Amino acid sequence: MKLYFFPHACSLAPHIVLRELALPFDLVLVDNQAKTTADGDDFLQINPKGYVAALKLDNGQVLTEASAILQYLADLKPTADLAPATGSWERVRLQEWLNFIATEIHGGLAVFFNGAIQGEVKASFQATLFKRFAVLVQTLERQDYLLGARYSVADAYLFVVLRWAAFHAIDLGEWPALAAFQQRVGERPAVIAALAAEKP
Repeated sequence: MKLYFFPHACSLAPHIVLRELALPFDLVLVDNQAKTTADGDDFLQINPKGYVAALKLDNGQVLTEASAILQYLADLKPTADLAPATGSWERVRLQEWLNFIATEIHGGLAVFFNGAIQGEVKASFQATLFKRFAVLVQTLERQDYLLGARYSVADAYLFVVLRWAAFHAIDLGEWPALAAFQQRVGERPAVIAALAAEKP
């Protein structure tokens, strides 16, 4: 498999999970501006959406969108227990969290990478984001991970997007449950290895 990535983008989540599962893969860096890969390929030919993450399978198929990639990877090695069984109530809960992270946390933080978002508009976006943080806090104050005691692919995804808060001068220390979650996940060997591999 090949994982097309840009450092510290949402592609870091499947990168972490690939390492958690000890699956063989190659990392291919994508130039976000030029839309080319480190191999010299046109990234738009690989993923017409033009953004990471993209996972190229050994059969040539390409899978995009972090939530889909994460579940696909987890199902490759169910004994690792990074996702509940397909069709179970717990799996539906996982999908619920993945959708919440993608739309409310990923989207809510990504908007601030647009420098044109300033003033009252920025304050409004922040207020909405902080309400979403409160939802996370309600869960993470009473349990270590989103699904309870078990670490899952949703936690890897949440860890990655919450890291973006620092780029926008949002101090997660104001939400101790989120800060503790970040520290807890950040200490996992697969997370440490993935972060090290993505350093320039």
